[in-house]
Amino acid sequence: MDQMFITLLPVEVCCGLCSQTPMKKTKALIGDAGAVFVNAFTVTPLCCPSRSSVLTGQYPHNHQVRNNSLAGSCSSARWQKGPEASAFPVHLSKQKYQTFFAGKYLNQYGRKEAGDVGHVPPGWDQWHALVGNSRYLNYTLSVNGVEEKHGDRYESDYLTDLIANRSLRFLEDRSPRRPFFLLLCPPAPHSPWTPAPKYQKQFADVKAPRGGSFDKPGKPDFPTIKQLNNTYIFYTSDNGYHTGQFSLPIDKRQLYEFDIRVPLMVRGPGIKPQQTLQAPVLNIDLAPTILDISGTDLSSVDVDGQSFLSQMAPSLRNGTTRPFFLVEYNGEGHPTTDPACPTLGPGLSQCFPDCVCEDAFNNTYACVRTLDPQNDLQYCEFADSESFVEVYNLTSDPHQLENIVKQVDPAVLQSMNQRLIKLQSCQGDSCRDNK
Repeated sequence: MDQMFITLLPVEVCCGLCSQTPMKKTKALIGDAGAVFVNAFTVTPLCCPSRSSVLTGQYPHNHQVRNNSLAGSCSSARWQKGPEASAFPVHLSKQKYQTFFAGKYLNQYGRKEAGDVGHVPPGWDQWHALVGNSRYLNYTLSVNGVEEKHGDRYESDYLTDLIANRSLRFLEDRSPRRPFFLLLCPPAPHSPWTPAPKYQKQFADVKAPRGGSFDKPGKPDFPTIKQLNNTYIFYTSDNGYHTGQFSLPIDKRQLYEFDIRVPLMVRGPGIKPQQTLQAPVLNIDLAPTILDISGTDLSSVDVDGQSFLSQMAPSLRNGTTRPFFLVEYNGEGHPTTDPACPTLGPGLSQCFPDCVCEDAFNNTYACVRTLDPQNDLQYCEFADSESFVEVYNLTSDPHQLENIVKQVDPAVLQSMNQRLIKLQSCQGDSCRDNK
């Protein structure tokens, strides 16, 4: 029997929310009915590069989307002619899947310089994509390549509900003779944090997570779900989010756990309920997993990730887990000094009114994250004039408060450096080499 898919990809879910405290329905319908991956990571903690990794199954150094700008290849002509043309929806379409997309796609999508709203990526039968970045009201959609403007009327325009309603209509109207795939990308919980009226006071007394690094100096409902017994449902996010950790106000982009961890829950055929899985899983693994379930020959697909079907449904597939992986990020900065913060100098970006900045050119880094029964480590190198290195033992220091680079055996540091060099240039099979 052909397998069906519903994939939910909300925008930047705070690591502190990985417990799904506000997401009781999601946890009950997906997590409790299937598998919860407690060590799921993004390979780059920023919207457009991360979403490009989800679509392609590739590390950023291979799909070449480096940040949220057109210059950084976000929805650029190079992206459209290259990685997008072989993204996993294209392979599903070849398998005769009926495909549906709704919500935020890539940050620069729909801009005139990026092909305007007429550009519909290959592989999608139904396309309802937000132009630009996250909004809840007063936005523009590309509906199968045609511009559709929305105002501020909750009943007809609130984007999260519109995504839910149109996806349900797609499920009702689809052909029962062919399998289907839905990718739903609501703007929540991204700023401007516009809640639906029914939830406006729901979490008035909830505080942002107050973990060990907090304030330290430094650095929709689906009524048809229960009837789809041959459907896999994925819930995850593109990156984490910090809300005061290391005194950083609100954003992502950092190498720390609060920005690189994401939630991941999956239910579906062959997946036993109430599973909590420990092995690391990456956002570049979503594409090969979905294609694996669909019956696609993975040897014919150019991906860096690996299917995790064997982890959540060992009766269906044999497989191995990875003990280490790459996290990489290219920092962004402005070449000139921000007039509001003249003392800070050039090279910074994402600055708040109090001149606390979230990003900079020298916030360019690459990390090896090691996670197995014996080791829980992170080794990171910065591409700056100092070649700065950070190393953390997350077993003894889960909040990453102490950089232990000067305490680690130099031979161990050299080994981690060599592993990092190898991962930074890996492609395909070499990214899955666990030696």
